[in-house]
Amino acid sequence: MAGREEKQLQSLKKWIEKWAPDIDSQLSVRLWNGDILPLGPNAKEDILFAINSPEAVRRLIFSPRLMTLFELYAENLIDIEGGTPLEASYRWDHITILEYAKRLDKIDLIKSLWPFVTLSSGGGDKKGLSYDERISRRIEDGRNDMDLISFHYDLSNEFYSLFLDPDMVYSCAYFATEEEPLESAQRAKLDLICKKLDLSPGEKLLDIGCGWGGLIIYAAANYGVRAHGVTLSRRQYDFVTRRVEEEGLSELVKVELKDYREIDMDGGYDKIVQIEMFEHLGIDNHDAHFEYIHSLLKPRGLYLHQASTRRATRDISSFRKETPYQKVITRFIFPGGELDHIGMTLTNLERFGFEVHDVEGMREHFKLTLERWIERLWEKREEAANEIGWPKTRLWLLYLSLFCIAFDRGTVNVFQTLASRREVGSSKLPLRRERMIPRP
Repeated sequence: MAGREEKQLQSLKKWIEKWAPDIDSQLSVRLWNGDILPLGPNAKEDILFAINSPEAVRRLIFSPRLMTLFELYAENLIDIEGGTPLEASYRWDHITILEYAKRLDKIDLIKSLWPFVTLSSGGGDKKGLSYDERISRRIEDGRNDMDLISFHYDLSNEFYSLFLDPDMVYSCAYFATEEEPLESAQRAKLDLICKKLDLSPGEKLLDIGCGWGGLIIYAAANYGVRAHGVTLSRRQYDFVTRRVEEEGLSELVKVELKDYREIDMDGGYDKIVQIEMFEHLGIDNHDAHFEYIHSLLKPRGLYLHQASTRRATRDISSFRKETPYQKVITRFIFPGGELDHIGMTLTNLERFGFEVHDVEGMREHFKLTLERWIERLWEKREEAANEIGWPKTRLWLLYLSLFCIAFDRGTVNVFQTLASRREVGSSKLPLRRERMIPRP
């Protein structure tokens, strides 16, 4: 055994030393025996990429995929030491790594790392970490949105409170400067939504996927609306119900644990808002969604739609081809999730009887939001591990970091789109956008 392990270490060291100049990272790698090797001429040792077992190398040889990296990370066979996955990602150039991966010759890789090939070991225990049930694309085919939502949101309210602001707003904040605290940026976002919807006392506001109730409570308390929120998460429902009572807003705010498609109030809402819930629906359900939203609104009622999107592909027919990033996120974090592109959103709004009034891109705001969340979760990682376990905490740090990188690079975006139920004649909206400026 000792002889084989020594051969494994020597072959891996030789291979890393050969490719480190091309990788040109500011990271170093720690092997399972404690040896530290630089991954480039300017490598530092304060943040390390750790290989905790030769099994990790064997599995990457036979399956060099992002999914394999996620699985190994979940099983603690590889790790990031000394910082967050986001901090580590800033130590290498993404394009350089992709080009390096393309140049790898599988046969040469196996020859170079042959001592690992004969190692035999199965995958580790990922029970409870991934969602492995079959997911139907369409509601009509048995898609269980409550089960999918529960996997993501019913982890623990205490876990989410470790990195969210006091209002528990789990969506992109709205920053005035890059240094603004998360708390005030989230309040600014809530007020921006209320301003865009032109809320007035007594109006009926529906929040689809109301989360922990930050918006409906803010809108009722500051704009006097009668707010109705729905969620499929039992833990969110319990949290909002309790907070509404504590805030003394029971006469203005109603929250229900139900599917929004079961709301029986045809054409009864003045305003409808949907903040980053759309990503859960799946593209095959978009037509029915917009049609139903249209039926819930009064004529000329306003609808604010905030959702993350992917960048459209040149060949639009290939847009729905699942990327490696999508595969790992939907398996470990967001089962059933699917992003459209902003052109699809606007087209569908017009197709189903809406007039689009305003579209605001907020990509940089989400990058800043995610940086704050990652920093907070990393600082309280031990508390998080006590709530949901260390493996799942690690996956969440990795997931948040991947999305932060995606927003930074512009491969993912987020838009607030304001539309109304189309009618002939004036929209009755103010002529200028000053009304959309949030309160200080």
